[in-house]
Amino acid sequence: SPAGMVLSVLVILLLSVLYEAVKMGKAVLLRRALLALPRSLSQEALTEPEEGGTDPAQGRGFPISFSRWFQYHVGQTLFHVVQVVLGYMVMLAVMSYNAWIFLGAIAGSTLGYFV
Repeated sequence: SPAGMVLSVLVILLLSVLYEAVKMGKAVLLRRALLALPRSLSQEALTEPEEGGTDPAQGRGFPISFSRWFQYHVGQTLFHVVQVVLGYMVMLAVMSYNAWIFLGAIAGSTLGYFV
């Protein structure tokens, strides 16, 4: 039905926008993770705590920056899984070979990148 097709195109458009948002969120987390790494990657920088204390895993001697980097890495991993799932969902919709669905995916990707 025409209403079902409009709804399908809107859903694909929103999935494409969400895909672009997740891709950007992953890039932001990567930048934060890189900033959280210690400037010196010597053995002392990785084993001695920074001034100001350590994280809750104090007994392990990880500096705060390492635990923050690890948290960002876990966040990036979760964002990556969501990005892959959304990408495959949009791909499967486009593989229906419906021109309106294809245009919805293109418009959503364009809008998501613009925003």
